[in-house]
Amino acid sequence: MENKIYLNIHRLIALMKKYLLLILLSACHSLQAQVVGGQRAFEFLRLSPSPHISALGGISIISPTKDVMMSMANPALLRPEFHTHLGLNYNSYYADTKVMNLFYAHHAPSINTTFGFGIHYLKYGSFTLTDALGNINGDGHAVDYAIQLNASKSYLEKWRFGTALKLANSQLLTKKSSAILFDFGLAYADTNSQWYFGAAIKNAGIALKKYDPNESQPMPLDLQLGITKKFKKAPFSFMMLGHHLYQWDVRYDNPADQVSNQLLFSDTTTSTKTKKYFADKFFRHIVFALDVNLGKRLEFSVGYNHLRRSELAISERKGMSGFSLGGGLYANKFTIHYAQSYYHIAGPYHEVGINFRMHDIIGFGKGGNKINWAEKYASSYN
Repeated sequence: MENKIYLNIHRLIALMKKYLLLILLSACHSLQAQVVGGQRAFEFLRLSPSPHISALGGISIISPTKDVMMSMANPALLRPEFHTHLGLNYNSYYADTKVMNLFYAHHAPSINTTFGFGIHYLKYGSFTLTDALGNINGDGHAVDYAIQLNASKSYLEKWRFGTALKLANSQLLTKKSSAILFDFGLAYADTNSQWYFGAAIKNAGIALKKYDPNESQPMPLDLQLGITKKFKKAPFSFMMLGHHLYQWDVRYDNPADQVSNQLLFSDTTTSTKTKKYFADKFFRHIVFALDVNLGKRLEFSVGYNHLRRSELAISERKGMSGFSLGGGLYANKFTIHYAQSYYHIAGPYHEVGINFRMHDIIGFGKGGNKINWAEKYASSYN
């Protein structure tokens, strides 16, 4: 018995070392490839893939909720209980941009592995093409999309790990760009103490085809860590998540933070920063969120993203910038989620998504048994 426990611990340590090495390599690659201003290609992959995640602040990698769309944010959250679950949403983003996300999960009992298939899709509408003199040359279109394949397995009793392979494509008029990217995730769930921990490397990869072959095209890499605490005697879960952890200072270098000191009898001017902004730099990496369960059917979510508020709010009138909220209705055969995200005082972004449990809808009779749609799993991480 002791030898078995020792062997399991040894395997877990080896697994953690592998993921730590991946994190370090990915972070180093990002720092070397970083361009001026922190610009990245395929930035649409940073967008929230579901209303529930949007309601939690736009980022969530460790939520024990029964929402299959969470698996798009962290592949380790893809669990057997999501067998035959289908999640989708189609919404109007700003400036007539259409956003669509889809994810389907299927568990393979023979190899104790849960698989997933997802699609991210953004269509930016039509825009007028003109030449240098202002002559109209017709309409143009732009599209971004990515296909995602997930796989997840359990380890020991409380751990899950997963990976996602993404093939991303971008098209602007007749020009195209593509890239291959990977997500790596870990999830730990202690259902007795109700503590949950997650870690994920997001969008580590390389460009396969560039708009301009002579320019660097770094991927939207991110390193995220999250922790969730559920309370046995209270119907809510508190979450805290860290993002952009591969780089400490993600604060915009605002010229307004500089002061000029004119030296006496000299034309020389020196500029120094008046503040260190330690607290602001720290909290730009943090998202706070809360899930409240109002019985078994209703769920209310709220989140705060300090980075979003700091970058998009107007100093004279911040309003609700950085905040988000939403709700979920859990019916017998489907779930509906709604979210409002406040990026700017111009107004919130509204999202609606729906999840179907396909085995409850069409997985009946002999046909359902043949394709394993009639099988159900308990809610767990193992």
